[in-house]
Amino acid sequence: MSKTLVQEQFGKTAAHYLTSKPHALGKSLERLVTLTSPQKDWRVLDIATGGGHVAYTFAPHVARVWATDITQEMLDMVKLEAAKRGLGNLRTTYAKAEALPFDDASFDLVTCRIAPHHFDSIPDFLAEAHRVLKAGGTLAIVDNVVPEGAVGDYINAFERFRDPSHLRAWAMAEWRVAIKQAGFDLLHEEQIYKTMEFKSWSQRYDATMQRLLRAMLTETTPAVKATLEPTGDGDAFTFRLCEGLFIAKKS
Repeated sequence: MSKTLVQEQFGKTAAHYLTSKPHALGKSLERLVTLTSPQKDWRVLDIATGGGHVAYTFAPHVARVWATDITQEMLDMVKLEAAKRGLGNLRTTYAKAEALPFDDASFDLVTCRIAPHHFDSIPDFLAEAHRVLKAGGTLAIVDNVVPEGAVGDYINAFERFRDPSHLRAWAMAEWRVAIKQAGFDLLHEEQIYKTMEFKSWSQRYDATMQRLLRAMLTETTPAVKATLEPTGDGDAFTFRLCEGLFIAKKS
Protein backbone atom coordinates (compact mmCIF):
# COMPACT_ATOMS: atom_id res chain seq x y z
CA MET A 1 0.00 0.00 0.00
CA SER A 2 1.32 3.41 -0.89
CA LYS A 3 1.32 6.04 1.82
CA THR A 4 -0.73 9.20 1.48
CA LEU A 5 0.94 12.62 1.53
CA VAL A 6 -0.19 13.05 5.12
CA GLN A 7 1.32 9.72 6.19
CA GLU A 8 4.59 10.47 4.38
CA GLN A 9 4.87 13.97 5.82
CA PHE A 10 3.94 13.17 9.41
CA GLY A 11 5.69 9.82 9.49
CA LYS A 12 8.99 11.55 8.77
CA THR A 13 8.44 14.28 11.34
CA ALA A 14 6.58 12.45 14.13
CA ALA A 15 9.18 13.20 16.80
CA HIS A 16 9.05 16.92 15.99
CA TYR A 17 5.34 17.10 16.83
CA LEU A 18 5.91 15.75 20.33
CA THR A 19 8.01 18.83 21.21
CA SER A 20 6.59 21.42 18.78
CA LYS A 21 5.63 24.50 20.81
CA PRO A 22 2.43 25.36 18.89
CA HIS A 23 1.22 21.77 19.36
CA ALA A 24 2.52 20.98 22.84
CA LEU A 25 2.07 24.36 24.51
CA GLY A 26 -0.46 26.30 22.45
CA LYS A 27 -3.11 28.30 24.30
CA SER A 28 -5.90 26.37 22.58
CA LEU A 29 -4.91 23.21 24.48
CA GLU A 30 -5.79 24.65 27.88
CA ARG A 31 -8.85 26.38 26.45
CA LEU A 32 -10.27 23.04 25.31
CA VAL A 33 -10.21 21.71 28.87
CA THR A 34 -11.67 24.90 30.34
CA LEU A 35 -14.50 25.08 27.81
CA THR A 36 -15.51 21.40 27.83
CA SER A 37 -15.31 20.72 31.60
CA PRO A 38 -14.42 17.02 31.25
CA GLN A 39 -16.02 14.57 33.70
CA LYS A 40 -14.50 11.51 35.38
CA ASP A 41 -16.89 9.05 33.69
CA TRP A 42 -16.43 10.39 30.15
CA ARG A 43 -15.19 8.45 27.14
CA VAL A 44 -13.21 10.76 24.87
CA LEU A 45 -12.12 10.36 21.26
CA ASP A 46 -9.23 12.47 19.95
CA ILE A 47 -9.20 12.36 16.14
CA ALA A 48 -5.93 12.87 14.22
CA THR A 49 -4.08 12.98 17.53
CA GLY A 50 -0.67 13.74 15.98
CA GLY A 51 1.79 14.15 18.86
CA GLY A 52 -0.99 13.17 21.29
CA HIS A 53 -1.13 16.42 23.23
CA VAL A 54 -4.93 16.64 23.48
CA ALA A 55 -5.10 13.00 24.56
CA TYR A 56 -2.42 13.50 27.26
CA THR A 57 -4.21 16.61 28.51
CA PHE A 58 -7.64 15.02 28.85
CA ALA A 59 -6.59 11.57 30.09
CA PRO A 60 -6.19 12.58 33.79
CA HIS A 61 -9.72 14.04 33.80
CA VAL A 62 -11.76 11.23 32.20
CA ALA A 63 -12.35 7.45 32.25
CA ARG A 64 -10.95 6.61 28.81
CA VAL A 65 -9.32 8.38 25.87
CA TRP A 66 -8.97 6.88 22.42
CA ALA A 67 -6.28 8.62 20.34
CA THR A 68 -6.56 7.94 16.60
CA ASP A 69 -4.43 8.79 13.60
CA ILE A 70 -3.57 7.47 10.11
CA THR A 71 0.19 7.69 10.69
CA GLN A 72 1.61 4.63 12.43
CA GLU A 73 4.76 6.45 13.54
CA MET A 74 2.56 8.95 15.40
CA LEU A 75 0.53 6.21 17.07
CA ASP A 76 3.66 4.32 18.15
CA MET A 77 5.10 7.50 19.64
CA VAL A 78 1.86 8.38 21.47
CA LYS A 79 1.61 4.88 22.93
CA LEU A 80 5.17 5.11 24.30
CA GLU A 81 4.68 8.63 25.63
CA ALA A 82 1.42 7.69 27.36
CA ALA A 83 3.25 4.83 29.11
CA LYS A 84 6.02 7.21 30.20
CA ARG A 85 3.41 9.57 31.66
CA GLY A 86 1.56 6.77 33.41
CA LEU A 87 -1.65 7.32 31.45
CA GLY A 88 -3.10 3.81 31.66
CA ASN A 89 -6.51 4.90 30.36
CA LEU A 90 -5.19 6.09 26.98
CA ARG A 91 -5.57 3.80 23.95
CA THR A 92 -4.41 4.27 20.37
CA THR A 93 -5.78 2.95 17.10
CA TYR A 94 -5.55 3.61 13.37
CA ALA A 95 -8.54 5.55 12.10
CA LYS A 96 -9.30 7.86 9.22
CA ALA A 97 -11.22 10.93 10.34
CA GLU A 98 -13.88 10.31 7.72
CA ALA A 99 -14.36 6.59 8.59
CA LEU A 100 -14.13 5.93 12.33
CA PRO A 101 -14.08 2.29 13.59
CA PHE A 102 -16.38 2.98 16.54
CA ASP A 103 -20.04 2.26 17.28
CA ASP A 104 -22.72 4.91 17.16
CA ALA A 105 -23.15 7.00 20.32
CA SER A 106 -19.91 5.73 21.90
CA PHE A 107 -18.34 8.95 23.22
CA ASP A 108 -19.14 11.88 25.49
CA LEU A 109 -16.54 14.14 23.86
CA VAL A 110 -14.87 14.20 20.45
CA THR A 111 -11.84 16.44 20.00
CA CYS A 112 -9.73 17.36 17.00
CA ARG A 113 -6.93 19.93 17.13
CA ILE A 114 -4.82 21.46 14.33
CA ALA A 115 -5.61 18.69 11.85
CA PRO A 116 -8.74 19.20 9.72
CA HIS A 117 -6.88 21.30 7.11
CA HIS A 118 -5.23 17.99 6.13
CA PHE A 119 -8.50 16.01 5.84
CA ASP A 120 -9.92 14.78 2.53
CA SER A 121 -13.41 15.90 3.60
CA ILE A 122 -14.22 18.05 6.61
CA PRO A 123 -18.00 17.50 6.16
CA ASP A 124 -17.46 13.72 6.27
CA PHE A 125 -15.31 14.12 9.41
CA LEU A 126 -18.07 16.16 11.06
CA ALA A 127 -20.66 13.54 10.09
CA GLU A 128 -18.56 10.79 11.69
CA ALA A 129 -18.01 12.87 14.83
CA HIS A 130 -21.77 13.35 15.06
CA ARG A 131 -22.38 9.61 14.60
CA VAL A 132 -20.02 8.43 17.36
CA LEU A 133 -21.11 11.05 19.90
CA LYS A 134 -23.83 10.33 22.43
CA ALA A 135 -26.93 12.51 22.36
CA GLY A 136 -25.94 15.79 23.99
CA GLY A 137 -22.25 14.94 23.57
CA THR A 138 -19.65 17.63 22.96
CA LEU A 139 -17.56 18.33 19.87
CA ALA A 140 -14.41 20.44 20.37
CA ILE A 141 -12.43 21.53 17.32
CA VAL A 142 -9.35 23.68 16.88
CA ASP A 143 -7.86 24.31 13.47
CA ASN A 144 -5.94 26.94 11.58
CA VAL A 145 -8.31 29.45 10.02
CA VAL A 146 -7.79 32.10 7.36
CA PRO A 147 -9.59 35.28 6.31
CA GLU A 148 -12.11 34.99 3.51
CA GLY A 149 -11.06 36.02 0.00
CA ALA A 150 -7.68 36.62 -1.58
CA VAL A 151 -5.69 36.86 1.66
CA GLY A 152 -6.95 33.48 2.79
CA ASP A 153 -6.18 31.99 -0.62
CA TYR A 154 -2.62 33.31 -0.38
CA ILE A 155 -2.09 31.89 3.11
CA ASN A 156 -3.35 28.49 2.02
CA ALA A 157 -1.03 28.55 -1.01
CA PHE A 158 1.87 29.55 1.26
CA GLU A 159 1.13 26.72 3.68
CA ARG A 160 0.71 24.17 0.91
CA PHE A 161 3.98 25.24 -0.74
CA ARG A 162 5.73 24.30 2.50
CA ASP A 163 3.63 21.19 3.15
CA PRO A 164 1.76 19.55 0.23
CA SER A 165 -0.39 17.59 2.72
CA HIS A 166 -2.02 20.89 3.73
CA LEU A 167 -5.25 20.88 1.72
CA ARG A 168 -7.06 24.01 2.86
CA ALA A 169 -7.64 25.91 6.08
CA TRP A 170 -11.20 27.19 6.26
CA ALA A 171 -12.56 30.60 7.22
CA MET A 172 -14.52 30.94 10.48
CA ALA A 173 -17.80 31.36 8.59
CA GLU A 174 -17.27 28.09 6.70
CA TRP A 175 -16.78 26.22 9.95
CA ARG A 176 -19.84 27.84 11.47
CA VAL A 177 -22.08 26.71 8.61
CA ALA A 178 -20.61 23.19 8.34
CA ILE A 179 -20.92 22.48 12.07
CA LYS A 180 -24.60 23.43 12.05
CA GLN A 181 -25.27 21.46 8.86
CA ALA A 182 -23.73 18.37 10.50
CA GLY A 183 -26.41 18.47 13.22
CA PHE A 184 -24.63 20.33 15.99
CA ASP A 185 -25.63 23.32 18.06
CA LEU A 186 -22.67 25.72 18.09
CA LEU A 187 -22.15 26.93 21.66
CA HIS A 188 -18.89 28.84 21.48
CA GLU A 189 -16.31 30.08 19.01
CA GLU A 190 -13.17 32.14 19.33
CA GLN A 191 -9.99 32.97 17.47
CA ILE A 192 -6.55 32.49 18.97
CA TYR A 193 -3.41 33.94 17.40
CA LYS A 194 -0.15 32.03 17.70
CA THR A 195 3.39 33.21 17.02
CA MET A 196 5.35 30.91 14.74
CA GLU A 197 9.14 30.76 15.00
CA PHE A 198 10.26 30.66 11.37
CA LYS A 199 13.49 28.77 12.10
CA SER A 200 11.67 25.88 13.74
CA TRP A 201 8.74 25.97 11.31
CA SER A 202 11.01 25.72 8.26
CA GLN A 203 13.81 23.55 9.68
CA ARG A 204 12.95 20.46 7.62
CA TYR A 205 13.98 22.30 4.41
CA ASP A 206 17.27 23.42 2.87
CA ALA A 207 18.46 27.02 2.72
CA THR A 208 17.00 27.65 -0.75
CA MET A 209 13.52 26.56 0.27
CA GLN A 210 13.77 28.59 3.47
CA ARG A 211 14.62 31.71 1.48
CA LEU A 212 11.59 31.14 -0.76
CA LEU A 213 9.27 30.71 2.21
CA ARG A 214 10.68 33.80 3.89
CA ALA A 215 10.19 35.80 0.69
CA MET A 216 6.54 34.70 0.58
CA LEU A 217 6.14 36.26 4.02
CA THR A 218 8.01 39.50 3.39
CA GLU A 219 7.58 40.23 -0.33
CA THR A 220 3.80 40.26 -0.49
CA THR A 221 0.82 42.58 -0.30
CA PRO A 222 0.13 44.86 2.67
CA ALA A 223 -3.08 42.92 3.38
CA VAL A 224 -1.22 39.61 3.68
CA LYS A 225 1.51 41.21 5.81
CA ALA A 226 -1.11 42.67 8.12
CA THR A 227 -2.53 39.18 8.67
CA LEU A 228 0.70 37.18 8.95
CA GLU A 229 2.71 39.92 10.70
CA PRO A 230 6.27 38.90 9.71
CA THR A 231 8.56 40.38 12.36
CA GLY A 232 12.20 40.32 13.44
CA ASP A 233 15.37 39.15 11.77
CA GLY A 234 17.70 36.16 11.65
CA ASP A 235 16.82 33.41 14.11
CA ALA A 236 14.32 35.77 15.77
CA PHE A 237 12.18 36.04 12.61
CA THR A 238 8.53 35.19 13.38
CA PHE A 239 5.08 35.38 11.84
CA ARG A 240 1.62 34.59 13.14
CA LEU A 241 -1.18 32.22 12.28
CA CYS A 242 -4.71 32.08 13.60
CA GLU A 243 -6.63 29.18 15.11
CA GLY A 244 -10.39 28.91 15.25
CA LEU A 245 -11.82 27.12 18.29
CA PHE A 246 -15.36 25.72 18.21
CA ILE A 247 -17.41 24.01 20.93
CA ALA A 248 -20.66 22.36 19.83
CA LYS A 249 -23.27 19.94 21.18
CA LYS A 250 -24.91 17.06 19.35
CA SER A 251 -28.55 18.04 19.03
